[in-house]
Amino acid sequence: MRLSGNGHSRWRDLETRRNRDPATALANPRKLCACEFTSRTRRLSSMSGRATILIAEDDADVLRAARIALAPHAERMETISTLDGLPQILASGPFDVVLLDMNFVSGERSGGDGLNALARTLAFDPCLAVVLMTAYGGVALAVEALKRGAADFVLKPWRNDKLIAAVAAAANITRSRREKETRDLDAVERSVIERALARHQGNISLAASELGLSRPALYRRMAKHGL
Repeated sequence: MRLSGNGHSRWRDLETRRNRDPATALANPRKLCACEFTSRTRRLSSMSGRATILIAEDDADVLRAARIALAPHAERMETISTLDGLPQILASGPFDVVLLDMNFVSGERSGGDGLNALARTLAFDPCLAVVLMTAYGGVALAVEALKRGAADFVLKPWRNDKLIAAVAAAANITRSRREKETRDLDAVERSVIERALARHQGNISLAASELGLSRPALYRRMAKHGL
């Protein structure tokens, strides 16, 4: 969503107050008490795995601010300014988090583009956490997005520490979901192998044939599952 002239002015004023460098916004320890700084440092370092991030935003200034803030915490970052190529760029992943604007047409405030893109993203990868970006006044819309599966939202103009924390938390959600999915698949595989072995009274050759595996492949899977 493009910011109005006043919105751009507020954004620039905010960045000026943040020592002109959006990458270090609100991170000057001299402005924080010791306990608060320690707490924030812990939060910001929680993205220690360096996330792979997709940013979808049509406003060049907002996109640049997000890139600068998140660059030190990203393993890889991709950006798109329209949603036309969303399926293709999702397929180029995997991504740990998507930072998604709610509107992609100047003057549009319905959030329809963002909600549609959210649905398409979750349909492509249900494990992938999405963080929505919305302007002040769009909180009700953001809450609706949360009901539809978004992990979190940030308000523009954001505080960089809150943006980084939201993206870090979302990346951790994605990783947790994928780990659980892997565990679930492993449990299914183990169960299938156990049933095949039981049906063939432990005969490896017959069980492997039923499962469409070679004997060595079945032995490897049995070893993997401690069978």
